[in-house]
Amino acid sequence: MTGKLGILAGGGDLPQRLIQVCRASGRDVFVLAFEGQTNPETTADVEHAWTRLGSTSAALKTLRRANVTEVVMVGPVTRPSLRDLRLDPLSVKMLAKAGAKALGDDGLLRAIVGTLEGEGFHVLGVDDVLGDMVAPAGVYGRHTPDAQAEKDIARGIAVARALGAHDVGQAAVVQQGIVLGVEAVEGTDLLLQRCAVLRRGGPGGVLVKVRKPQQDARVDLPTIGLQTVRGAAAAGLRGIAVEAGGALVVDRAAVASAADAAGLFVVGVQVDQPNVGE
Repeated sequence: MTGKLGILAGGGDLPQRLIQVCRASGRDVFVLAFEGQTNPETTADVEHAWTRLGSTSAALKTLRRANVTEVVMVGPVTRPSLRDLRLDPLSVKMLAKAGAKALGDDGLLRAIVGTLEGEGFHVLGVDDVLGDMVAPAGVYGRHTPDAQAEKDIARGIAVARALGAHDVGQAAVVQQGIVLGVEAVEGTDLLLQRCAVLRRGGPGGVLVKVRKPQQDARVDLPTIGLQTVRGAAAAGLRGIAVEAGGALVVDRAAVASAADAAGLFVVGVQVDQPNVGE
């Protein structure tokens, strides 16, 4: 990869890690930060500009002025209501073209990617830059899933994929075959908090995170990190399973160490689904 990389930065720590990796490789970056979404620390000591969601025209002009040709979308974004977005004319046109598909996260992200590509930008996947964060197959720490956990993982995959097929979420929590919760707009952290009060007696449940079957693999890959391990432990779970080759693990060594200390397993599992958008 060459030239300046435009980072469309959502929340969390992943945008900052991406900046660090680019700097270490000598690649220039420009951060497009979003009001109410991007952590202010992300923009420290890096070329950047702030914009608001819904200002598509201004965002494109800003990227061009920064001489950006390749862009990557990274970090979670809390989706506001359409009333709060204050859409500019280009945003309205984009959503009108996407139609009902824009009601789901994947449909909206596809519309954004299509707009970026239509304006001449090359959209990269975060795994193109952070390939070492892609979840490998296998167990990451000392603890391994037993037979019941394996069954819960298989059920969680089936439930999460069915959920994802409707462009709703990427995660499910299953305990002894019972679905304690599925992810929607609240995200994984709040899903785990909800499941903490729903847990049954006996062996704890499993958090499963997989891509949506129709998902463009360049955007919104399922992601776990230290916070996920802490949330799973607080919820009384005994493990986490992510899609091998289709999810990101932020700081895998630290995740494995934290899981070992908490008595949890973390495992990358193979999921048979089409790699749409790759």
